[in-house]
Amino acid sequence: MQKHGNPFGTHRVLEPLGALPQAALKVDNDLSEIYENEILCDVITLNIDSASFTDIKDRAAGDEEKIKTIMLDIVGKYGKHKNPWTGSGGMFIGVVSKIGKALKGKVNLQEGDRIASLVSLSLTPLCIDKIEQIHMQKDQVDIKGQAVLFESGIWAKLPADIPPKLALAVLDVAGAPAQVDRLVKPGDTVTVIGARGKSGLLCCYQAKKRAGKNGRVIAVIHKELGREDVDNADFIDDVVIGQADQPVELWKKINKLTDGVMCDVVISCVSRNDCEMGAILITKQHGRVYYFSMATSFTKAALGAEGIGKDIEMIIGNGYCEGHADLTLDVIRENNYLKELYMKRYC
Repeated sequence: MQKHGNPFGTHRVLEPLGALPQAALKVDNDLSEIYENEILCDVITLNIDSASFTDIKDRAAGDEEKIKTIMLDIVGKYGKHKNPWTGSGGMFIGVVSKIGKALKGKVNLQEGDRIASLVSLSLTPLCIDKIEQIHMQKDQVDIKGQAVLFESGIWAKLPADIPPKLALAVLDVAGAPAQVDRLVKPGDTVTVIGARGKSGLLCCYQAKKRAGKNGRVIAVIHKELGREDVDNADFIDDVVIGQADQPVELWKKINKLTDGVMCDVVISCVSRNDCEMGAILITKQHGRVYYFSMATSFTKAALGAEGIGKDIEMIIGNGYCEGHADLTLDVIRENNYLKELYMKRYC
């Protein structure tokens, strides 16, 4: 007889008791039996959060076997893929294997459906039987394994018109363009830091869509290599080569480009440390900064803004935004340039 678990998954928490699964140090990943309000999935691919995968690659010095060892060690110790150094996870695509009896008929799912999880691997009980292939430039890892989604977990059925790995890649960052859709107003000047990346280009597209012909989208990338990806995007107005962790130099460049007016909205998609102040400096007084990076330090951002007398709204990126999956998949459907570019990168 199946047991009924807590809708938020606390029944899987082993340490410390009383914590929610994301904050927990360790969760129960014995998936031989599931609770009646859980969904069991056979996992095909993990899309590792960019900050986490960058960190793991650095620790492994780019050695694939060492990357496998680190990942298996994380799951073995904690029952989930929560990078202990970044605190972040990622998401997965898989096939629904079993639906707990309490959820049958209540969720629009059937066993055999292919889905993408829209909750972090940092809270998802996961078993990895085998790591089959690591896609170093895609932040994706093909595995044989299983995971469970809790009653409160969110997911999306994989669309028939978009390849699964492309859908996985963009759904992993779906919260970013969806939040940009809320933040940007017609006529705004918007700068996206880390604009060549997966979330960065999506944010640029949505920012231009919202800012309109009287608005301006500035793409900041950290080196010339790959510049054509932003130069060829018709939804980007200006390109700046600048280091996000060199705030004064970045400020000088944006100050010159905007004739000292600076930016209404700044989106930071950089998966590196110490990039908070660059975003703050280039934001005009009473503007907004949106940090969509797990490498962001709240302390550095809050105290840094205070230290330079910036009265701005700072928003920490939430991976979930109502309607984010549909909005982001529609971006791929709407823009052939992004679809073709991402097909090359992730498929």
